[in-house]
Amino acid sequence: MLATCVSRATFAPVFKPRATIFLRARWYSTPSELPLPNKSKVWESVDEAVKDVKSGDVLLCGGFGLAGVPDTLLAALARRKDVVKLTGVSNNAGAGDSGLGKLFNSKQIDKVVASYPGGNKAFEALYLKGEVSLELCPQGTLVERLRAHAAGIPAFFTPTGASTAVEDGSIPTRYNEGGFANGVKIPGIKKESREFGGRKYIMEPAIAGDVAFVHAWKVDEVGNCVFRYAQQNFGTVMAKNAKLTIVEADEIVPTGSLSPNAIHIPGIYVDRIVQSTEPKLIEYTTLAPSPSSSAEPSTLTPEKEHAQKMRHRVAKRAAKELKDGYYVNLGIGMPTLVPGYLEPGVSVQLQSENGILGMGPYPTKEEVDPDLINAGKETVTLLPGASIFDSSESFAMIRGGHIDVSILGAMQVSQAGDIANFMIPGKLVKGIGGAMDLVSNPDKTKVIVVMEHCAKDGTPKILAKCSLPLTGARTVSQIITELAVFDVDRKNGHLELVELQEGVTLDEVKAKTGCDFKVRRDLSKL
Repeated sequence: MLATCVSRATFAPVFKPRATIFLRARWYSTPSELPLPNKSKVWESVDEAVKDVKSGDVLLCGGFGLAGVPDTLLAALARRKDVVKLTGVSNNAGAGDSGLGKLFNSKQIDKVVASYPGGNKAFEALYLKGEVSLELCPQGTLVERLRAHAAGIPAFFTPTGASTAVEDGSIPTRYNEGGFANGVKIPGIKKESREFGGRKYIMEPAIAGDVAFVHAWKVDEVGNCVFRYAQQNFGTVMAKNAKLTIVEADEIVPTGSLSPNAIHIPGIYVDRIVQSTEPKLIEYTTLAPSPSSSAEPSTLTPEKEHAQKMRHRVAKRAAKELKDGYYVNLGIGMPTLVPGYLEPGVSVQLQSENGILGMGPYPTKEEVDPDLINAGKETVTLLPGASIFDSSESFAMIRGGHIDVSILGAMQVSQAGDIANFMIPGKLVKGIGGAMDLVSNPDKTKVIVVMEHCAKDGTPKILAKCSLPLTGARTVSQIITELAVFDVDRKNGHLELVELQEGVTLDEVKAKTGCDFKVRRDLSKL
C-alpha cells in the first residue's frame, strides 16, 4: 500500500504493510436477553378506566347493531352524570339500553355522527323535535373519515354521496326547538366537489376522536386485540383514531399467548383494557325455517299473504340476474329473499357490509351467535371459505367495484336511474347506511332495485324525477317490481320495459308508472 510521508525537507514515498480490518456485524433483531413487556394496561375498575372522559368529548363507539358494542364501558360512563354534551360517533345510535342508547337515556349526548341511527326510535324522535344534533354520513365514508385521521390524512375525495343531499348539505344538522315545522337551527354541511377521470367526487374531512370505546374478543395485557366474527366492524379504525382508546375484552390473556398472525389491533393503539361484563345482545334473532314449518297453515291475513307472494315473485325474478361465481351484496328486506331462488348450478358469494364475505343462511336455534349478524342485524351463519374483515376493508371492496351486483330496495326510482331510499324529510330518518356506497360505482357494480311498483297510497314509485333526497344519481341499471322489469339507460335517462310479470298488462304498467318509457319490441312475459 502506497502512503505519503510529509517532512519539511522532502516528500518521499513510504510503503506500509496492508492492515487487517475487522468489521462488527450490526444486529437488527431484539437481543434474546431483552425482557418481555411487563407494563400491564389492564384496569381492575371500569369506573376508574373511564374517569378521564370529560364533557364535550368526541366519543367513538364501536359496534354494528348490537354486535361488538362496548356496553360495559358505556354503562360506566352513563353512571357519570357530570359528563354531558358528548358527541357520539357510531354506525348506529344504539337500541333500547344498549350502545349509544345508554347515553341517550341518561341525557349525556348532544350530537351524533352516524350512518344508520333510525333503528333507535327514541333518537329519531329527539332529532325530529330539535333536541339533538345529527350529522348523517354514508357508512363507508364514516369509517374512512375515521381511518383517515388515524393515518394522519386530513381529508379525502370519494364518489359516495356526489350529487346528493350529502354534497349540497341539505340534511339539517339540527332543527329548531319544536322540530321540523319550526325550521332549521343548524344547517347541513356542504361539501367541495371535483372531477377526476370524468367522474364527480366530494371532499370529506377526517373525524378526530377524543376517546374510543371498543369491544374485542381476546386482548393480551399489552393491548394486542383479536376480534371474533362480525364483532370487528368499526372497532379497528376507532381504536387507532382516538387520543385515549379503552378496550373491553371478552377474555384478557397473558402477554405472548396470542399468535402475532392473529392480531387485528396492535397494542400500540390501546391505552386501557377492562373486562367485559355486560351480556351480549341480539337485535333480531332470525332462524332458519324448520322442515315442518312449510306444512303449517298460514296465520297471515289475505292482504298480507298476497303482499308476501308478490315479494317472493320479485325476488324470484331478481335471482335470474345472478350468475355463477358472482360476488353479491343484498340490501335489507326484500333483497334477502333472492338467494332462495337461485337457479340450479348457480353459486354466489354474499357480501355483508359489516364485514362478511361468504355469508350463509339463517341459523338454527342451536347455531345462533350474537357476534354473527348481517347488515340487517339479523343472525346468520358462514359458509365454508368465508372471510371476516373490518368495515374499512368492506367498503373498499364496495367502492372499488369488486362487487358484481348490488340489490337494493327503494322508496323512489327515476327514469334516469336516480334512487331515493333513506329518508322522508321531517317524518322518517332511517339513515343512509351503506346504500350510497353500494351505488357509488355503477359502471363496475350493477345496481338492481327490487320494490313494489306503487306506494301504499297507490302513487307510483317509478317517476320522471325523484321528490325525496337522493341516495345516488344515475346509478340504477335495472328495476324489478311485481308488475314488470325495466332496464335503465343511465346515460340518456330513459327506461325500457323489457318484461311483464304473469297476468299483468301493458296498460296496467302504464297507468301505475309515473313517467314515460320505451317498450321492447320482443316484450316477454314471465
